[in-house]
Amino acid sequence: MLRPWQFEIQLDKNCSKALYLQIADAIIHAIKTGKLTTGNALPGSRQLAELFQVSRNTVVEALDVLIAEGWLSSIDRKGTFVSDLSSGLLSQDKTLLHQQKTVNEIKPHLVFDDGLPDSSLAPMKDLARAYREIFNRKSRRQIMGYSTELGDIEFRKAIVQMLNFKRGMNVAPEQICITRGSQMAMYLAAHCLLSKDDFVMIENPGYKPAWETFENAGAKLLPVNVEWDGLNLKEVESYLKKYKNIKAIYVTPHHQFPTTVTMSLKKRLKLIALSNQYGFTIIEDDYDNEFHFGQRPILPLSSYGNLKNYIYIGTLSKIVAPALRIGYLASSIENVEKIGKHRKIIDVQGDNIMEEAVLNLINEGKIKRHLKKTSLIYKAKRDYFESLCTKHLKDKITFKKPEGGLAFWIVPTSEIDLQKVCIVLNEKGIQLMNPIKFSFGNPISGLRLGYASLTEKQMEEGIIALSKYL
Repeated sequence: MLRPWQFEIQLDKNCSKALYLQIADAIIHAIKTGKLTTGNALPGSRQLAELFQVSRNTVVEALDVLIAEGWLSSIDRKGTFVSDLSSGLLSQDKTLLHQQKTVNEIKPHLVFDDGLPDSSLAPMKDLARAYREIFNRKSRRQIMGYSTELGDIEFRKAIVQMLNFKRGMNVAPEQICITRGSQMAMYLAAHCLLSKDDFVMIENPGYKPAWETFENAGAKLLPVNVEWDGLNLKEVESYLKKYKNIKAIYVTPHHQFPTTVTMSLKKRLKLIALSNQYGFTIIEDDYDNEFHFGQRPILPLSSYGNLKNYIYIGTLSKIVAPALRIGYLASSIENVEKIGKHRKIIDVQGDNIMEEAVLNLINEGKIKRHLKKTSLIYKAKRDYFESLCTKHLKDKITFKKPEGGLAFWIVPTSEIDLQKVCIVLNEKGIQLMNPIKFSFGNPISGLRLGYASLTEKQMEEGIIALSKYL
């Protein structure tokens, strides 16, 4: 493969060292430091001669030296390439680089993630077809230009219809901002809502990337413990009486992250009343509303008409594929206008083509059918995972079969250092999420085990391995 960029070597024509040796030594240095690696092709001798402004014979002489010493290999009719030197120790820097690369390339063969969907189920053929149709249109030039920072208006209308009809909300397109994933929505919300030294109440255990976003905006965190039916609202009230500048609370009430607990109706109504009384905003992260296996999903807090201050965050990435970053937020028109102005500073607009392609799938009913299909698959996986926990971890853990979401939360019945368990299993190629990733302060005693992306064989292998250390 030819190098697509210009090959640059500085020569000193006033130096006593011969030019061909300067060229040879410069190439050796590039190989030692990793700038040139095994298999890299060098430009032809004529091209190098023009680049260095020397005669072609000088370049040929330098290449002959490098080939003779083993740094380069010449292949007839193909060119000159960097030799395979991986078995030798070229320099200390090269050795360290190789060691680091080796460490980074060691990957677990089984991963209990935090609840990611199975990417192999993603409707990629339908999405690819939608892309082709977009580029085949006569009006395709229009989508290649700039659009609004809030996202394609037709796509926002589709999100509005989904929120209003399926999640009981009452929003308009002007209250929606399309983002590159829910994390971007969180960032925009935090930076438009919070100022330095404001307070944000958070769930403990909870979602650390959100906490980091709030801290990045200058806010201070107030952890609230999670109980079997949601947040401990006595702690919430205690904070509200103690601190005056509490601006928001961050919650995942549908399937609490990481415990999968659903906030009770009584606590939902109480939290809304507290929000209205004290004026703080409820930032609701409804990260996996679509995956619910009971009668129907619990409606969001943001669907309650009496809630005055809210920012609702959702994502389509888990429906289509995690790599496709499509998130959204819904709030008051005033908040969305502020968010739009801030978004324009860091990202003029979203991915118009992606939005239109996904919109095609929504309008054609492909997303609806995909959700119906995957929900049945994930429900079967959930039930099988439950049977494995019952069979192999009986008397070792307590857990509640989740009504939705793509993960289980298990708690050991005896005191055990779960961080050590994670380390031991990681060494065996089985990756668990360390409990410290969910905890504010001391690590909580519990493990979040995502099952959706695993095969039945992988689930069984992972649970059997885990049972040996609990």
